[in-house]
Amino acid sequence: MSVPAPRPATTPSDLSEQVGYRDILSDDGTYLRAWTNDPEGVIDGPTVVLCNGLGTNPYLWPALLDPDCGVRVVSWNHRGVGGSERPADKRHVEIEHFVEDGLSVMDHFGIDRAVLMGWSMGVNTMFELATRNPERVRGLFAVCGVPGDTFRTMLAPFHLPHPVARLLTITGCRAAQLGGWAVTPITTRLPIGPRTINLISHTGFMFPVADPVQAAVGIKEFLTTPVQWYAHLALGTSKHARVSLSGIEAPARFVAATYDVLAGARDMATAAERLRDADYIELRGSHFIQLEQPERVHGLLLDFIEQLYVLEDAG
Repeated sequence: MSVPAPRPATTPSDLSEQVGYRDILSDDGTYLRAWTNDPEGVIDGPTVVLCNGLGTNPYLWPALLDPDCGVRVVSWNHRGVGGSERPADKRHVEIEHFVEDGLSVMDHFGIDRAVLMGWSMGVNTMFELATRNPERVRGLFAVCGVPGDTFRTMLAPFHLPHPVARLLTITGCRAAQLGGWAVTPITTRLPIGPRTINLISHTGFMFPVADPVQAAVGIKEFLTTPVQWYAHLALGTSKHARVSLSGIEAPARFVAATYDVLAGARDMATAAERLRDADYIELRGSHFIQLEQPERVHGLLLDFIEQLYVLEDAG
């Protein structure tokens, strides 16, 4: 598959026209806001189910919102985020519930089997889904995420022992959950624009991005979630243990970022080694590598899908 040249969006209204939303019902009765990059049903290409980063949105994937991206993407917003309902039982925010949501989205769109793509905590979700429902998975494309126990891999560039990294990051989430009520009125009103993105991109947490306008839309949308609810979601996902990879037969590709502070590249590399059919690619960037190098990441996705088709045809 050829790699399309992304068309940078210039206004938020341009972006909104590239995404179609649907409200669907998950198995436990929670309403979800599902979305697709093909609202008109005109994309001629394979379907990819995106298990997105925790609390994130479509606008953080510039290459996927290009009408000529070559793949039909379906995804959903996490519980209590971006129009999705909070579950009646507030404990239902663990990875197992996100797997149920992903399957409900696939069923709603009539997708029996697809390539799963995960980013950040979404990598946990897609590997758990692949373990529980291998018949629904054609391949696994992991971007800046590990298959379980994510919090122990955080802060990797600082070379902290895994138990220390886990303790620090979970403690931070607990503090955010307790004090979020005081911080949320500030975060939801922050003036996020291209200049803000350019400033953040020189902190080391994020590197310079290809399209600051679109990145600003995505970050601003992300910040609409109350801090305390996001921390609640994060603590729920922190309970997800490492997935046993011995039973996973679907081909996989891991795309890591050298300076990622939220998902350690070294842990992604060892996960790839534990799989029967996987490769590992490391790019110079941060946890937001798909914003920084959208053409490169998208090219790796298209190449991975093409290899899957070749393997299936040969089989």
